[in-house]
Amino acid sequence: MKEQLKELAIELYEIDAVKFGDFVTKVGLKTPVYVDLRVIISYPKILKKISKTLWGLAEDDKVVQICGVPYTALPIASVISAESDIPMVIRRKEAKAYGTKKLIEGSFKQGDTCVIIEDVVTSGSSILETVRDLKNEGLKVTEALVIMDREQGGRKNIENSGIKMQSLYTLTQLMGYLLEAKKVTAETVERVTEYLKESRAPVKTFEDESAPNRLKLDFAERSKVAKNPLAAKLLNLMSQKETTLCLAADLTSADEIIDLTERAGPHIAVLKIHVDIIEDFDQTFIQRLKHLSSKHKFFIMEDRKFGDIGNTVSLQYGKGVYKIAEWADLITAHPVPGPGLLDGLKKAQKHVSEDRGVFLITEMSSKGALTGENYVKECLALSKDSDIVTGHVCQSNVFSDPGLIQLTPGVKLAKTSDNLGQQYNTPEAVVNAGADLAVVGRGITESLDKLSSILKYKNQLWAAYKNRISS
Repeated sequence: MKEQLKELAIELYEIDAVKFGDFVTKVGLKTPVYVDLRVIISYPKILKKISKTLWGLAEDDKVVQICGVPYTALPIASVISAESDIPMVIRRKEAKAYGTKKLIEGSFKQGDTCVIIEDVVTSGSSILETVRDLKNEGLKVTEALVIMDREQGGRKNIENSGIKMQSLYTLTQLMGYLLEAKKVTAETVERVTEYLKESRAPVKTFEDESAPNRLKLDFAERSKVAKNPLAAKLLNLMSQKETTLCLAADLTSADEIIDLTERAGPHIAVLKIHVDIIEDFDQTFIQRLKHLSSKHKFFIMEDRKFGDIGNTVSLQYGKGVYKIAEWADLITAHPVPGPGLLDGLKKAQKHVSEDRGVFLITEMSSKGALTGENYVKECLALSKDSDIVTGHVCQSNVFSDPGLIQLTPGVKLAKTSDNLGQQYNTPEAVVNAGADLAVVGRGITESLDKLSSILKYKNQLWAAYKNRISS
């Protein structure tokens, strides 16, 4: 094995996979040596050799899935999968905005043991992110196989998370092999050695390493840790009424909305409306709606999607014709303006005695939506310490805080789409993707037998939720 590693180290150096100079790593550390294994895709023999050698480190004989960390490790994992005849899954860096919207691609079962393949470890963040997403899908991860350990704290971070890490090389070993082969000078080795003594990658942690798994907790338990009072009430309501249905009554007639709500009220957790599309709106409509809300025990959401500067949204929310803050238990908002948006909404809430909540639009269900990975991360950061955020409108399990609620739109009994870019997924699919509260609109409003449709959605969504927390 040692001779194999020496030979492979020389080959990696000769194809410029090991570079010397002044570089910056992914985690922001300056470094005199950079290991760039992306080039091996242009050298099939080396790719096969390094894949075979790395797989020789595997110890868990119960592995039934292989997952390469995107992107460099994917071809390595693919070769290992093909040669070992073990299936492979792929973790996307962000969920697709179309089709199945999966974060983990491939065929697998709950409880499958998966080994992670990675090229270079500095802080270990990429492996930890992959572990998190695999575990959220029900896969078990106990081992990570790595080509290069840069010896900067990544191994400790990974093993502190309960994952055993095996590596072909440490940076010190690689430098020793290259010095022995006279590919580098003693001065270069000394420079790298001194660098390793002084430089350590930051410890990388994730919310879900310290918090219980949101998807496995029941609503009643989660209500106890909610920062937003309305989130706690909504979680308890869903538990007591045994419904996760949010009815989108996107109708333009006040009487039609009231008629539908009278039938749906006993079976829904939230009624969602767009008040500005109601052609005959007046305050009588609000009074009738509030009466039904009290009678049937559901919350009212105004899907206003506030998205302006703080002062403007404060006025839009509390003033004007609609005076939304006075009657809407929940609202939606685009976090584009930043923290000022939440400050403005909170200011308007000061004049209201009832609890209020905000759902942040973190991902959208429309084709080609611009809510990418960085946008999602910023949205999550915005909600972390807020007591007015009830949850996130999103398509996938992008947060772990059990006190927040995932609201997912675009639900129909059969997967489909419309001619304006809206995409629909089945109740089971959205719940497995993290939905706590599922929005159903045209699947009910366009149905000939609306009550029957309401009950079908309610029952399928609740069964999927019960299966999620018990599996």
